[in-house]
Amino acid sequence: MSLYDIKINSLQGKQVNLSDFKSKYLLFVNVASKCGFTPQYEDLEKLHQMYKDTLVVIGVPCNQFGKQEPGNATEIQEFCEVNYGVSFLMLEKIDVKGENQHPLYTWLTSKSLNGKKSSSVKWNFQKYLVDKNGELIDYYFSITKPTSSKITNHLK
Repeated sequence: MSLYDIKINSLQGKQVNLSDFKSKYLLFVNVASKCGFTPQYEDLEKLHQMYKDTLVVIGVPCNQFGKQEPGNATEIQEFCEVNYGVSFLMLEKIDVKGENQHPLYTWLTSKSLNGKKSSSVKWNFQKYLVDKNGELIDYYFSITKPTSSKITNHLK
């Protein structure tokens, strides 16, 4: 299964066709509004603005870590826009691990599907970078800033 075959909705409930982003890098980040890493929204927005021609930043709300994303879609959208000026794509709130793990994160975390490596999501703001051909490049733990050279070096 290709990453581009996975079905998922935006925060507003509209289907997002990941294949629309072929030929761009994708950075998936599981986000939460009440986390110590929440200020990373600011750097994610900077990254989105700096590389908008080659990169799609995709926020994925998740309430599985410390119940730090309790809001509904409207509350999450409002929080992100008001506090961080977020204009990048935000997806629906999903599970990124466990028995109800969304197929997107099953693909991102399973070597048998992504062909690169297996991982587990440890906390909010873990990042997964996918190349222009839909291949996983790598993942980065929460402590890695979105503007880190570990990520941006792939975008140049």
